[in-house]
Amino acid sequence: MVEVAQDFYTGEMNTGLFRLVPLLAALGVTQAMAGDVFFVAPGGSDQTGNGSPGNPWASITHAVDNATEGATILVRPGTYNGRQRLRREFESTVTVMSEVPYAARLRHNGGAPLIAYYARNITIEGFDIAHAPDNTGGLVIQVQDLLGAVSGSAGGTDPVVSGITFRNNIIHDSTNNDLLKINNGAEDVLVEGNLFFNQQGSDEHMDVNSVIGVTIQDNIFLNTVDTGTSSFVVVKDSNGNDDSVLGASDIIVRRNVFLNWNGNAGQSFLRFGEDGTANFEAFDLLVENNLMIGNSGDLMRTPFTVQGSRDLVFRNNTLVGDMPARSFAGRLLAGGTGGNENLRFVNNIYSDPTGTMGSEAFSGVDLFDAPAGETASFLLDNNMYWNGGNPIPNDSGQAVMFGDDANAIVADPQLGNQAGLVVPVWNGSTFADGSSSIRQAFESLVNQYGVPGSNTQAVDTADPTEAAFEDILGRERGPLPDLGAYEIDPIDDTVFSDSFE
Repeated sequence: MVEVAQDFYTGEMNTGLFRLVPLLAALGVTQAMAGDVFFVAPGGSDQTGNGSPGNPWASITHAVDNATEGATILVRPGTYNGRQRLRREFESTVTVMSEVPYAARLRHNGGAPLIAYYARNITIEGFDIAHAPDNTGGLVIQVQDLLGAVSGSAGGTDPVVSGITFRNNIIHDSTNNDLLKINNGAEDVLVEGNLFFNQQGSDEHMDVNSVIGVTIQDNIFLNTVDTGTSSFVVVKDSNGNDDSVLGASDIIVRRNVFLNWNGNAGQSFLRFGEDGTANFEAFDLLVENNLMIGNSGDLMRTPFTVQGSRDLVFRNNTLVGDMPARSFAGRLLAGGTGGNENLRFVNNIYSDPTGTMGSEAFSGVDLFDAPAGETASFLLDNNMYWNGGNPIPNDSGQAVMFGDDANAIVADPQLGNQAGLVVPVWNGSTFADGSSSIRQAFESLVNQYGVPGSNTQAVDTADPTEAAFEDILGRERGPLPDLGAYEIDPIDDTVFSDSFE
């Protein structure tokens, strides 16, 4: 099943002839070995169907309600209107998979097309998920814990909603609020290999709020319309003690591509903390191997914001382009706490080839907008900076500034020119850049805009004691790692050899 899932994920089987059961048979894998296989189809019936290929069910809700442990549910092409509910607990993961990638469409005009409030160990893979055009309810997908609820409050004793995975889905075009909200005590959620675009209003692609153990990896985040939206990804805790979790924790954001900013000029690609609560809103945080591309003409506040959070590592990321941003590397500010604590910025590439690094809309700011007294402890070390040949801004009035990097490298990483960049948006049948899968679009963006010159000072100059173990393509770095997200000469050059264990 691992090989089957990986082939599906990379799009190598992305044809109308793809069927999982014959593929398993061809590989010599019996149905019993892979778990039972059930079917859902637009013409199926939840009343008279039995989940077989010839007599499928009509809804994902009914299929999950009746699935066996470790089963695969294949959802045939077509549009599924109405809310799909994940409300079963499984010990062995049940996979709900679009039989043909992106050909099964989930829509709803009364709020979220897909919810998981009482579920454990379910994977959603290969779907096109969006609001119906006339929807007025909030959210496209929501995962929250009502399973462990105590005294009517979300969150509580084990088991809680956990083990939920979203893989290789196109999640887009909200008409109200976030694309994906994970909140109220949910745990152990994996979001990998998806394409996100076009949330609505002052909200996010992903709102990760008061949860534990969320990993966000290998996704593409972009927008194609500007409706004054908020940051692409926000990690926070806005409700304090109202649930079982105080402060979002154990959050990993790695190997993602952020691009085509369209949104509020006070927001970011990625943000930790937002609501200024008295507690640390986020802690135990890892941000590594991400590519942030500043190809839009819309002003952002900064690519990266940290507010009232602690114990964060930001390493081996590549930020490139004229964002344009008021502070190029980040904004660090206190929430309701005494300020941020223990922030580490190492082995990153900060490159603005236009020479306007952090100068848009403000004057006299550094790479960071970091007011005095609002970040208690930090490390800025061994990063590469390039401002199109102009000096790197260095404002002594900031608590964190370019001059704090004792091992700074000022040089051109020679990253790809963004002229002609085609945003890989999905139009319902094809990707605008000609890719056949999300993964192909991801690798194309990385290879065009995230690869430094092989003879630049980015090569072999990362601090190995602080470096990410692998690069943005999931390849092992080795003893002489490079700066930024991409490794020029990895030990293991097999893309995704072990990234989806």
